[in-house]
Amino acid sequence: MYPIHSEDHHVIVIKMKQDLLENIDKKNMPKHIAIIMDGNGRWAKSRGEERTYGHKSAISAVRNAINACDKAGVEFLTLYTFSTENWKRPSDEVSTLMSLLSETLLQEAAELFSKGVRLHVIGEIEKLPSLVKEQLLKVMELTKDNTRANLVLALSYGSQREIISAVQQIAQEVKDNKIAIEDINEEVFENHLYTKNMPPVDLLIRTSGEVRISNFLLWQIAYAELQFLDIFWPDFREEDLYQCIINYQNKERRFGKISEQIVN
Repeated sequence: MYPIHSEDHHVIVIKMKQDLLENIDKKNMPKHIAIIMDGNGRWAKSRGEERTYGHKSAISAVRNAINACDKAGVEFLTLYTFSTENWKRPSDEVSTLMSLLSETLLQEAAELFSKGVRLHVIGEIEKLPSLVKEQLLKVMELTKDNTRANLVLALSYGSQREIISAVQQIAQEVKDNKIAIEDINEEVFENHLYTKNMPPVDLLIRTSGEVRISNFLLWQIAYAELQFLDIFWPDFREEDLYQCIINYQNKERRFGKISEQIVN
């Protein structure tokens, strides 16, 4: 056998990506994909590096996910960027994550705008450092008229906290006679979530091999397909997302019905 040169390998990878992309059924696309980006620290440790090295290396995986969604035609991509529980991590790691977020926003703002991507943020953003909040608001303002796709960053986010907040808001509206108890339904509840006006999640992806939800979009993933990948987040490539979409399309989503009802 002849050795495969780097140029040949590059061509093979491009061909594989193109083949996967062409195998995606554009008529059966998930409107909303959410990703739990897990494994940065373990990826770094496996290379003898500090955890922060993994976070820095993960930026390319974020770009891969955004580019893949752009090429495939996914309307909403939500990334679990920083959870409410992540504030409990060592202060130097939290500081690195916040600095990295700030730098990335500055670097990627023009790219998001040129791609027609609108940036949204969900979570308790008031807890973020003032500089990060300012940059987020600037990019959100810059991209507010974009309609091609939507990138949602879950920052200082916890789904239980989101649900409690929604309950508190509705309870106050009942107390103020703005809504009757018997009028509370799924639609009313959803209109009090951070994700108001966003479609429910169709496909949830988690990297790192862990099989859990970690307090992420608990209401919104009620009927989502769940896929758990045995790769760490920094190794996530465009073709991984294409394969996840193809796997999603090979599933029958019944929403409580039986197969015969879906076919008919």
